[in-house]
Amino acid sequence: MSVPTALDDAYATCRRIAAEHGRTYFLATALLSPERRRAVHALYAFARMVDDIVDHADDPAWILDPADRPQALPSSATPGAHGPDRRLAHDSDGISPAQHLDLVEKQLRLAIEQGDLDTADLRRRQIITATADTIARYGIAHDHIWTFLDAMRMDVPGTTVHRRRYASMAELAEYMRGSAAAIGLQLLPVLGTVVPVAEAQPAAAALGEAFQVTNFLRDVAEDLDRDRIYLPADELAAFGVDEARLRACRTAGRTDQPTRRALAHLIAVNRDIYRRAVPGIDLLAPRVRPAIRTAAVLYAEILDQIEAADYQVFTTRATVPNHRRIVVAAKGFATQRRHGPGLRSRAR
Repeated sequence: MSVPTALDDAYATCRRIAAEHGRTYFLATALLSPERRRAVHALYAFARMVDDIVDHADDPAWILDPADRPQALPSSATPGAHGPDRRLAHDSDGISPAQHLDLVEKQLRLAIEQGDLDTADLRRRQIITATADTIARYGIAHDHIWTFLDAMRMDVPGTTVHRRRYASMAELAEYMRGSAAAIGLQLLPVLGTVVPVAEAQPAAAALGEAFQVTNFLRDVAEDLDRDRIYLPADELAAFGVDEARLRACRTAGRTDQPTRRALAHLIAVNRDIYRRAVPGIDLLAPRVRPAIRTAAVLYAEILDQIEAADYQVFTTRATVPNHRRIVVAAKGFATQRRHGPGLRSRAR
């Protein structure tokens, strides 16, 4: 039996994070080969770590390990395309959430370029080490990583791109280009395709966006509590819904009729994105298709759960029941077992 290496330990940490926080994705990754599975776990863990920094910006417990707290980022350290405004409202023990994101990006760049990582935080060291290894192993374009981090800066107070509201679907699409589409594009080289990667990119980006819009619909109350509204204002206004009405629903713990109609409309919009994205699964390597199809089916069924609960998103977090997850995953396993080696994919 081989002795686990530090890199193996890093991937094992990412696996634990994926299992704990991404139940739908984690179940679907069981259908992948071990090598691809751990790469997906690494990318998920990195995205989750960044998401935690953003979502817990006001909580000191989520800020850096003391050994990682810099006096200040050097003036030459401007990782993001949109440099943060250093005059920040939230600052815990000398480092702001925006600076925290900058530091994570700096550490990942060092890990990619030099194979070195200047952090004493073991958990972050492992996540970044596994992510850098995955990026190198599968030739993932670095721009997809930096685009994702730029989108996360849009959620952080104090950055020049910070935004809490979205006037239109076009504005939301700008955010999702980094927060969702970039994730799909990161995964493509890992999964492999039977066509040139560029041909599969539009559908991969659309599937990432479909998952993200489902999150927005499921998490309306949680986002509202964080003073964020991702649902486009113009789409809501068409049904007589504005921020005051959303907050009234949250306070009352009940979804009123205009808000039901608005949510029903946005669910239809979301399903249209899935319809455009799902055919792209056939552009992936045959042996990974069952995994991605399983994830798409289970995530889309969150919309069914919202409807079944009469759109009560302000009191209930819609989830797909475990027995249904098992049934869908079992079908995926059966499909996978019927596949032979299949067509040669373009993954390295």
